[in-house]
Parts: sequence; structure tokens; C-alpha cells
Amino acid sequence: MPEGVEVYRWTEQGYRPLVFSDGWMVALLNWEPIMDLEKATEIERHKETDEVFILLKGHAALYVTTAEGMRVVEMQPGLIYNVRKNTWHNLLASHDVALLIVENRDTHLHDTETRNLSPSEMDTLKKNLAPHIFGISSQRAKE
Repeated sequence: MPEGVEVYRWTEQGYRPLVFSDGWMVALLNWEPIMDLEKATEIERHKETDEVFILLKGHAALYVTTAEGMRVVEMQPGLIYNVRKNTWHNLLASHDVALLIVENRDTHLHDTETRNLSPSEMDTLKKNLAPHIFGISSQRAKE
């Protein structure tokens, strides 16, 4: 690698901050069990910062709650998804997923609030996911 260039890779499960600068950081997020619908029980928000997601490979659904209720967005590779501060959000993903995350430095340590998903939010997730992508049987998607 040329001088002045750093290269990082993360191939294990889960979240790994890799690049740190004065006020921001870049992390990679690969599939982990909490990204399966059966394990999706929480949603989170950050009160002090936005959080950027870029889908690198695989399939992912970003879900957010707003005053209008829960919305599920099937992410497209290469697009930038900026989740504004104070927005409740989380992800579901296929086992081959890789996402790039940009956020304020140490957000994951000091600025993350979580809460349980409500039964109606779980219903919204089940009804709005592509069953063939997220491994949901047609029957379970209707439940």
C-alpha cells in the first residue's frame, strides 16, 4: 500500500469500528443473529447525531418509527441512508450482508438508547418484509 493509505477489512459477525478521526468514525457491520426477524426485539436511537448506512452486499431492511408509525425500507446497494438524530431505527438483514456505517465517534458507546419493539411494530415488520429475502415463510409473514 502506498504511504498515507490505510486498508481495513472486517469479515467476522457483527459491528466493528475501524477508522477514527477527530469527531467521526467508520464501521463495518456484517450479519449477526439480532438481524434475523426472530431475534429482532429492540429499536434504537441516537439523540446527538445522525447515522449513515450504506449497503455493500446482501439484502437489508432499515426500519424506522416516526410520528406516522413504523416504515420499512428495503435498502439498495450503494445508496446512502442517513438516519437523522432522534429517529428510532434498526436493521434486518440476510446472512451475507455487509454494511458501512459512518457516525460520530463513540456514538455506539455513549449515545445509543434502546427500547423494545411493540407488538404492532413487530406486525408491521412481518407484513412489510420480502419473505424470499429474509427467510420468512409465507405463513409466518401473514401472522
